[in-house]
Amino acid sequence: MRPLLPADDDLDDERLAQRYAYPEQLGAPFVRANFVASADGAVSVDGRSAGLGSPADHRVFVMLRRLADVILVGAGTARAEDYRGARKPTRGRDAPPPIAVVTGSAMLDPGGRLFTDTHVPPIVLTLASAPPERRERLAAAGGDVVALDRLTPDLVLAELARRGLHRVLCEGGPTLFGELVAADAVDELCLTVSPVLVGGTAGRIATGPASEHRQPLELADALHEDGVLLLRYRRAAATPIG
Repeated sequence: MRPLLPADDDLDDERLAQRYAYPEQLGAPFVRANFVASADGAVSVDGRSAGLGSPADHRVFVMLRRLADVILVGAGTARAEDYRGARKPTRGRDAPPPIAVVTGSAMLDPGGRLFTDTHVPPIVLTLASAPPERRERLAAAGGDVVALDRLTPDLVLAELARRGLHRVLCEGGPTLFGELVAADAVDELCLTVSPVLVGGTAGRIATGPASEHRQPLELADALHEDGVLLLRYRRAAATPIG
């Protein structure tokens, strides 16, 4: 057992980006999830994660977006958090990463900020069975609408890979993240622990079907600022057999 404190010198943006860099030369999607939770495990305050935020969490949030090719989010979270397009370009590129929203019903507001306050069109991943008039409205609002046979992690990630979007940043919500966990599709988890007790009935960061196996993780990094703990876990290396 080793203490995390005292810490090294403060990290500038370049050193922070190096710590959170994706693996190089990816040939398939690498899924990183980013969540904030209270010290007692709550994922939201009054239904929104913003109530748990901090300057340290926001700085990492912005950096993770700038390192990603695409930001993957469930429709419920996009509605609850009133999502808009990413503001800053992906590092090394001229445009921000698109927001890719997973919605089986195509129930999104074409007049919402996701469509009206963005530099790049959102990708709407929906079902072929979703009402055609909804899909048409979202397409008319500028959305890049894709109808899939199933919204399972394998097909969602395959569609992103087809577009060359390999550095995937999942920002929730708990249902989408739970599906990725159950499918063993999570490569890395960035978890901010906010130094506050919330209580109540707030949910956890992952909900949904139970996984057939428990995916072991290893601690890759730990940062802190003003009591906020920023943890980064990665998929543990396979244990050699024999």
